[in-house]
Amino acid sequence: MNQAARLLSRDRQSSVEAIVSAAGLSRTTFYRAFPSRAELLQALELEPEPDTRQRVLDASIRMLRFQTLKDLSMDELASEADVSRANLYRLFPGKSALFRAMVLAYSPFEPVMAVFARAGDGPPEEVIPEVVLTAYRTVAGRSGIVRTLLLEVTSMTPEPTQAFAETGLRAFGTFAQYLAGQMAAGRLRRMHPMLAVQSLVGGLMFHMLAGPVLSQATVDVPAGEEVALEFANIWLRGMRPEAARGN
Repeated sequence: MNQAARLLSRDRQSSVEAIVSAAGLSRTTFYRAFPSRAELLQALELEPEPDTRQRVLDASIRMLRFQTLKDLSMDELASEADVSRANLYRLFPGKSALFRAMVLAYSPFEPVMAVFARAGDGPPEEVIPEVVLTAYRTVAGRSGIVRTLLLEVTSMTPEPTQAFAETGLRAFGTFAQYLAGQMAAGRLRRMHPMLAVQSLVGGLMFHMLAGPVLSQATVDVPAGEEVALEFANIWLRGMRPEAARGN
C-alpha cells in the first residue's frame, strides 16, 4: 500500500503491474489482498480519477441495454466501470443521480433548449430545422441510448421520472411554449402545442428506433442528416396556417 500510494500520487493511471513491481510482489499476492485495482484505491481512500465519471456513465449505458434501471445493481456497475463502490457513491449517491447524469450526457434535451434560448422568437422555417438537426446529431449512431431513455422514462418508476422532470419535461415545455407563440403570431396553424411537438418528435424518434430493423428490408432505408431535415420540412408544410396552404 505504501508503494501504491507513492506511485499513484505521481501518476493516477499507474497499473497493477507497476504497483506489484515496485512493491516486489506477484500479481497473485496482490489479487489475494485486493480483488481489483478499484478495491486498492478504496483502501487508500483516494479521490475518484478524472475519467471515473465518464467510465461509470459508459458502463451504465452498456448495462442498461440488457436490463432496466430498477434492476441495475450499483455494485455490479462499480465492477463494470472498474471503480470502487465508495467512489461510485461519491459521484452518484443513488440511481436518480445516475440517471439524471445519463440524461444530461446523452439526451438532446439540454442542446435543444440551448437552441431555443438563442433563437428567441425566430421564424419556424429557421428554428425547427436547427432544433431537429441538433437533436439528431446528439443521438446519431446511439439508437441504444434512445431506446434506453425511452424505456426508462415510460416505466414511470421514481428514479427516471424525477430525472426526466428536471430535463425532458423542461425541454418539451420550452418547445411547446415556442410553438404557442408562433401560432399566436399566425406563423403556424393553431392546434394544441403539445400535439404539435409530438407530431414532430414521434416521426423522427420512430425513424431512429426502427432504422436497424427496417434496414434489413429489401428496400433501402435512407438515413443521415438529410432525412432529419426532411422530417422537419414535412412538419413545416403540414403546420402552415390555413390561409397559406394554397401557396
